[in-house]
Amino acid sequence: MKIKSIPKLAISLIIPQLAGFIGSNFTTDSISSWYETLAKPEFTPPNYVFGPVWITLYFLIGVSLYLVWTSEKRKSGKLLVIFGVQMFLNAIWSIAFFGLQSPILGLAIIIPLLGSIALMIGTFWRASRPASYVLIPYIVWVSIATYLNYNIWVLN
Repeated sequence: MKIKSIPKLAISLIIPQLAGFIGSNFTTDSISSWYETLAKPEFTPPNYVFGPVWITLYFLIGVSLYLVWTSEKRKSGKLLVIFGVQMFLNAIWSIAFFGLQSPILGLAIIIPLLGSIALMIGTFWRASRPASYVLIPYIVWVSIATYLNYNIWVLN
């Protein structure tokens, strides 16, 4: 990856980490209290997995943003708007699910989040295929999170 703009790279990497930081402020306390009391499906990763996975995903999301933002094929700001919408949904999911302790509200947010990630991958494809490829782990993980969110809602 050739770095075309250090400021754009820094901004691209910081934005997703900021969304993660916002979400973590609502998540951390709930993990050891409310979340522990919930019935969960069998396929629930251990709590210690979530932090490192999300840090890695936020890094990849930032790389993807940078690749699109500096792409010669990017024709409009539409790509950045799609990115912004999914980042907003990403941040507010943690507020809804963990902060408000509402699996149903979390589900109402994570489903559009999943759709916005799919839209982002498809739209980014036209500007930068590598930008789309690095988002595959993100959509896989959010698909797992959607499954967990749905089952937690059903079980509780």
